[in-house]
Amino acid sequence: MNHIPDDIMTVSDNKFQEMHDAGVNMIVGGFPCQDYSVARSLKDEQGIAGKKGVLFWEIIRAIKKIQPKYLVLENVDRLLKSPSTQRGRDFAIMLGAFNKLGYSVEWRVINAAEYGRAQRRRRVFFFVYRNDTKWAKKIDEKYENDKLEEGLLEDVVIASNRYDDYIFQESLFARQFPIENKIKYDGKRPRHASHFLGKDADYDDYILNISDNFTGTVWNTGIMRHGRYFTADTTPIEEPPICLGTIVEKAKQSFISQYDNLDLGIKEYNSYIEQYVISDEIKIEKFKTLRGSKKIPRKRPDGSEYFYAEGAMSPYDSFDLPARTMLTSEASVNRSTHLLFENNKYRLITPIEAELLQDFPINWTKYKMNEETNEVSEVSDRMRYFFMGNALVTGIVKRIGIELAEIESHE
Repeated sequence: MNHIPDDIMTVSDNKFQEMHDAGVNMIVGGFPCQDYSVARSLKDEQGIAGKKGVLFWEIIRAIKKIQPKYLVLENVDRLLKSPSTQRGRDFAIMLGAFNKLGYSVEWRVINAAEYGRAQRRRRVFFFVYRNDTKWAKKIDEKYENDKLEEGLLEDVVIASNRYDDYIFQESLFARQFPIENKIKYDGKRPRHASHFLGKDADYDDYILNISDNFTGTVWNTGIMRHGRYFTADTTPIEEPPICLGTIVEKAKQSFISQYDNLDLGIKEYNSYIEQYVISDEIKIEKFKTLRGSKKIPRKRPDGSEYFYAEGAMSPYDSFDLPARTMLTSEASVNRSTHLLFENNKYRLITPIEAELLQDFPINWTKYKMNEETNEVSEVSDRMRYFFMGNALVTGIVKRIGIELAEIESHE
């Protein structure tokens, strides 16, 4: 396993080549939803150029050198619909880039709470694999070989239901995160489509054509193979979630269990919780305002006016529901922060509760080590919240890993 604790943009191609030579066969990571559009460089011989700082193109750079068998990636689900001026374009560019490098892509939007976890965190996950793997060839045998042999992938009209058996029953995601075997409809129109990304060309022209001309639809589930994607709006077969109250109680019992004397453990726990109680009335009122409904007049750059509106949230988070999506700003005074009302007091969630909401072990983020001195020190609460707000629900990732291990066992 290789982990580079550096800015990926500073990692040389030579380092990626070393990983290839060492047998690295999988890349795992998350990346921000950014503008993936490309344009011709000022000099055509320089090829196309994406916007500076877009992490996805660094992932592509790594793939070109490492040539891994698999990638498991994650992003916010709005990626499938961005940008607002050309819905789905950014995602289509991603698919095109993977296709030109000889990979297939499967995706699914997963709400962790719908599959038994404690947080309503909705993210899109990608399983990417090389087209020369046994897994890919097995899929070709059932779904693609007739068209591949005819060389008609660019010209033939392929029904949008061609991959339905795979999407709904056979894929990595379908096996670990079951979905209802039915199509949704807008009236008589199915939320179900296939789309050809574009006629084959050299890498630059192919990606540029998608960036400029894409007009397809992308739903929450799908697969891209050999330059065409198949997608459907699917419904999860839900599993009972873990409620916020269960997380709070688990954190409490873990804390108390550190002490041999029960009364002392309860006393110390209450003292610990008091650190997260909000006693400042100004802060409490600010939370109430932030969580309330609002309609605020604002001005556009051209001087015209409009109203910014937000609906009301519950005054505090329910112990009987899974937590909302945790962000990196957790525990600061903002609308997204979890606010608990317990024993007639308002309080924030604790760092331990934040860890449990992401399925991490208790106190996973409590300590850090200085690599130069080997000294161990405690991590600030602010950074612990930041780490957890930026993390994945590991229970979901574990299930992806279980299925991937099964696939790899047959390679």
